[in-house]
Amino acid sequence: MDFLNTIERALNSFLGGPIVMALLVGVGVYLSIAIGFPQFTRFGYAMRNTIGKAFKKSEAGKGEITPFQAVSTALASTVGTGNIVGVTSAVVIGGPGAVFWMWLSAIFGMVTKFSEVALAVKYRERNDVGDWVGGPMYYIKNGMGKKWKWLGTLFCIFGALAAMFGIGNLTQINSIAGSVNSVVQAFNPAAADKERTISLIVGIIIAAFVAVVLIGGIKRIGQVTEKLVPFMAVVYIIAALIVVIAHANRIPAVLGSIFVGAFNPNAVVGGATGVTMRLAMTRGIGRGLFSNEAGMGSAPIAHASTSERDPVKQGLYGIFEVFTDTIVICTLTTLVVLCGTTPDYGNASMAGVMTTVQGFASVFGEKAGSILLSLGLLLFATSTILGWALYGTRCIEFVLGPKARRPYEIIFCIMIIVGSVTALETVWNYADTLNSLMMIPNLIALLFLSPVVIKMARDYFKAIKK
Repeated sequence: MDFLNTIERALNSFLGGPIVMALLVGVGVYLSIAIGFPQFTRFGYAMRNTIGKAFKKSEAGKGEITPFQAVSTALASTVGTGNIVGVTSAVVIGGPGAVFWMWLSAIFGMVTKFSEVALAVKYRERNDVGDWVGGPMYYIKNGMGKKWKWLGTLFCIFGALAAMFGIGNLTQINSIAGSVNSVVQAFNPAAADKERTISLIVGIIIAAFVAVVLIGGIKRIGQVTEKLVPFMAVVYIIAALIVVIAHANRIPAVLGSIFVGAFNPNAVVGGATGVTMRLAMTRGIGRGLFSNEAGMGSAPIAHASTSERDPVKQGLYGIFEVFTDTIVICTLTTLVVLCGTTPDYGNASMAGVMTTVQGFASVFGEKAGSILLSLGLLLFATSTILGWALYGTRCIEFVLGPKARRPYEIIFCIMIIVGSVTALETVWNYADTLNSLMMIPNLIALLFLSPVVIKMARDYFKAIKK
């Protein structure tokens, strides 16, 4: 285990460093310039044609889901613990300035995800049971050529591992279990002695729920997420807005600390905590990636199942997705933490659920604050587990064939139980490494296929302009 931890730390040091972060943001900047900054120039059009038509009745054929179900499944996988625990961790470890870099990466990440989704729809194919399947492995194979299939296989190996052991499973159930324990202990402090038992029970219940949904396949996942995602987003946004409005007098100072802390962290957090501009930048961009997954290549796997035939039209949901995830929900979490508490900057032990609970407790009280956050995490993280179960299954199917689907899903559900009682720090470190390893093959493919995306986007926007 020590050997694995040593390898993980070395990989994380490189993958979380400035070179890889620059590649991630750089791809987004390049695509933004080449397509004409659609996140600004076409933002209104994107919102009208995504959330504006979200509840319009539409039909999906065999092996496919509606465009809204596709984005709900993708949002289900992206809106998770990264929006709560991940953002809090970035603020506590990297200072308020980390939020600025998170915003910046999200702005360019909108076009990165737009491009991923468009390519996923363009190069998708049907699998043995008639479902639409797509994502980086398919646009690598069908767009770059079969000689590049090894790169798609590499992506799938990292993706299947990330789904089971990282962002898609262990980090999510770990946070759910932690939030449930915080509620129980708020009402009964003596329950702290039974924390592991409570976590185990939570893990078994969530694993059973996920197993039932997975049996129904892509249709069942789409049906569950299209109901779960809007509900969970509305509940969390309203609760967070109440906290922010209650502390409205602190908002100007908080925003100031975000912009000052991005370039001069010591002016905000002091020099004793070890927070530097580089740390603020890497934490902000890294947690932004963890939250919205732009550039990671995961969400296109869900979007590929859409009944929408136009790649660019479905790609618009990528812009909406990143905006909702990071600019709206992550920003609200930031304001709850910074307006409702005085974070213990640099203290890794406070870079989790308890600091966020304190923010909600500043208005709702400790018990109600714990319940609200626990409900938010329960809905967010459970939906993320469902989305990533699909991603992992699609990845393992690409590498080992259709017979590997069910065994993978069984092991995935077992790991939910294991993750509920696994140390948080270990889980997050491995998740960060696997996320970054997925990202590299996908970014290579995006650069290689960028002329295809640019042409599709330009042709589409010219047509609607006429």
